[in-house]
Amino acid sequence: MHQTLRQHWPEYLIEAAGLGLFMISACLFVALIEHPASPLPQAIGNPSLRRVLIGIAMGLTAITLIYSPWGKRSGAHLNPAVTLTFFRLGKIEPWDALFYVIFQFVGGVTGMAVAALFLHSPVLSHPAVNFVATLPGKQGAVVAFVAEAAISFGLMLTVLLVSNSQRANRYTGLVAGALVALYITLEAPLSGMSMNPARSFASAMSAQQWTAIWVYFTAPLLGMLGAAALYVRLKGAAAVLCCKLHHENGQRCIFRCRYGVKTEGEQA
Repeated sequence: MHQTLRQHWPEYLIEAAGLGLFMISACLFVALIEHPASPLPQAIGNPSLRRVLIGIAMGLTAITLIYSPWGKRSGAHLNPAVTLTFFRLGKIEPWDALFYVIFQFVGGVTGMAVAALFLHSPVLSHPAVNFVATLPGKQGAVVAFVAEAAISFGLMLTVLLVSNSQRANRYTGLVAGALVALYITLEAPLSGMSMNPARSFASAMSAQQWTAIWVYFTAPLLGMLGAAALYVRLKGAAAVLCCKLHHENGQRCIFRCRYGVKTEGEQA
C-alpha cells in the first residue's frame, strides 16, 4: 500500500482536484443560470432552455477536464462508479482503485467547500441552486433509480466502445461530454442527473439533504457494471485495453494497460 501511494499519489490528487473543479463549475453555472439575483432567469424564462445551457456548460467542463494534462494522466475517472467498473474489468490494481475512490469523495467535498467560500452559503442554499443537489423528481425515487441506472449504462457502454478503439480513443472525451450535456437536458428532471456517488455525496453533505441518497450510491454503479458485462459478452474481456478515457497522449499510465496491442477488431 505505502509503495503504491508513494508512486501514484499524483494521479490520486488529480482525481480529487478534477472532481473538485467539476463541483465548483456546477455551482457557478447553476447559480449564474438559476439564481433569482442573476439576470439570466429573467432573460431566459423557459426552464428547459436554461437546463440546456447548464448541460452545455457542464458538458464542456467534463471535456476540458478529460483533455487537460491532468485528465490525460489520471484517466479522468472523477467518479467512483467508473473506477469500480474498471476494477471489475481487471484494468486497475486494488490499491489504486481504493485510493481513487477515496480521493474522488474528498475532492467532491472540497470542491463544494471552495464553491461555498466564493459564492457564500446564502447563494448555494437558495432553493433555485440548493447546493446543486441531485434529488428525485416528482415521479419519485424508483423512477430516479431506473433513470440513473439507464444513463449510467449508456455512458459506460459508450465509453467502452469508443475508448477501446485505437482509432476513436481520442474522441472519448468529446462523446462523454456530449452525453453529460444531453443527460442534463433530458434526464435531470427525473433524478437530477448524477451518475456519480461522490458528486451526489458532496452536494448532500453541503445541503444536509440525504433524500434517496441510496439511489445515487447504487444505480450508477449497477448501470455501469451492467454495461461492462454487456461489452465483455459482445467483445470479450481482452477487448478492454485500458481505463483511461483519453490514452492518445504522452502521459504515464499506471493501469493494467494493453493500449497499443491491437485487438482482432482493430487488426481487421
